[in-house]
Amino acid sequence: MQEGLSAVIRIGLYSEDRTLHRLLSSALGKEFQLQQDTSESAIRDLTVAGCCDVLILDFFSNRDDFAERIESWRRLLSLQVPALIMADESLHSKLCDAIHNAAFGYCRRPPSIRDLKNLLRRASENSSLKQEPAKQRLAEIAGCDRLIGSSPQMQRVYQLVRNVTNLNAAVLVTGESGTGKELIARAIHNLGPRSSQPFVAISCGAIPETLIESELFGHANGAFTGTAGPHEGYFEKSGDGTLFFDEIGELSLFTQVKLLRVLQELEFSRVGSTRIIPLRARLIFATNQDLPKLVAEGRFRHDLYYRINVMRIQAPSLQEHPEDIPLMAEHFLRRYSRVFGKSMDSIERRAMEMLVEHPWPGNVRELENVIQRAIIEAPGRSVRVDDLTLTCEEECPSEYNKILDIGDYLPTGNFEKQLREYKIKLALAAVRENNGNKALAARSLGMSRAYLYRLIGLAESDTLVEQSIACSIKV
Repeated sequence: MQEGLSAVIRIGLYSEDRTLHRLLSSALGKEFQLQQDTSESAIRDLTVAGCCDVLILDFFSNRDDFAERIESWRRLLSLQVPALIMADESLHSKLCDAIHNAAFGYCRRPPSIRDLKNLLRRASENSSLKQEPAKQRLAEIAGCDRLIGSSPQMQRVYQLVRNVTNLNAAVLVTGESGTGKELIARAIHNLGPRSSQPFVAISCGAIPETLIESELFGHANGAFTGTAGPHEGYFEKSGDGTLFFDEIGELSLFTQVKLLRVLQELEFSRVGSTRIIPLRARLIFATNQDLPKLVAEGRFRHDLYYRINVMRIQAPSLQEHPEDIPLMAEHFLRRYSRVFGKSMDSIERRAMEMLVEHPWPGNVRELENVIQRAIIEAPGRSVRVDDLTLTCEEECPSEYNKILDIGDYLPTGNFEKQLREYKIKLALAAVRENNGNKALAARSLGMSRAYLYRLIGLAESDTLVEQSIACSIKV
């Protein structure tokens, strides 16, 4: 596998052997992330969701329903993910006749770990080549090639975009800063029947209160002192297209009243004029604020909130779908390599791991900025760890100190080992503080549940290694 294609190789293990997952997880190491299930539908969902690079199909020799299982395997082999067959030598000939030609490779059971690793790496390279067009199609479905991601969270966004494109209902896009709310709005516009019409974006917090009414509705000649002529506002400029209100929570209560009337009557007039102009544009709104909280505090009108919140799309934070970080990072690498006229091939594996593990308080916008700086600073054709500008404040958020006093922690070993041990200790302490609730533990640390599970898995792996060493010493 080429450096930089992925931080880890994600493996879907279809097996009824409960011990196989533990054995392979320990033997394969950190380069591979293993997920096991005994259900064909669960493995299929995992693969379709883009959460799997390679399948391992483990076949027991003590099954009577061989032909029925072969049909189940054929269905899994039809997926756009390379699959490795793992079986006893006694079944090799039968598997060759039935499905071996459709599989990427064959591995004896029990496997040679070295051979299995090599097979998985080659299969993953093949997976990357196959999945890139599929991931591109996901973006095309959303109507905007800048929407990137194949995670379940992003697929949910794509589905909601498709649901609302042909409707003239108001849409509210919510999410933290930097999550791509405007990109979602543009996707709705580009995919719908208004795609040939203007897309007009307005930042509600960037226009002074004294000018906002004129900018929205326009004004007639002589409406203000010093006006040289009539002015066309954003409602008119958008025509039959889309008018996007970014940061709608920044509007004053006075302007909210004006906007509410437009939404109710579907018409407006320029300031200083009595001529009624019908509203033809579709309206999409976005905010990074908690609008229900603003309503409760009296800073946002409840009737306007219900008018704009007909259909809501939540833009996920980057912490909620870290599995999309490698794809996004590679996209930005290709894009800004062209912009800066600098040939860059890849992101080194350890650098990619750091990107995946970073908490990203600034979300996709921060990731984009980090990749731009890395391209500029990188002396070679690959982005290295030294080229990444990730501050200590971002790596170690203040919430961590609520769980554990760093003064009580005395690590040993090199820096990478110390950092890993500290993260594992924080994760375990958070789980204890939240009485075993991993979702609450992840939230208290400001990290994704997937990353918390990974840290816990590392702790369990280390424990297994220690137990294995202890047993070997006793023997």
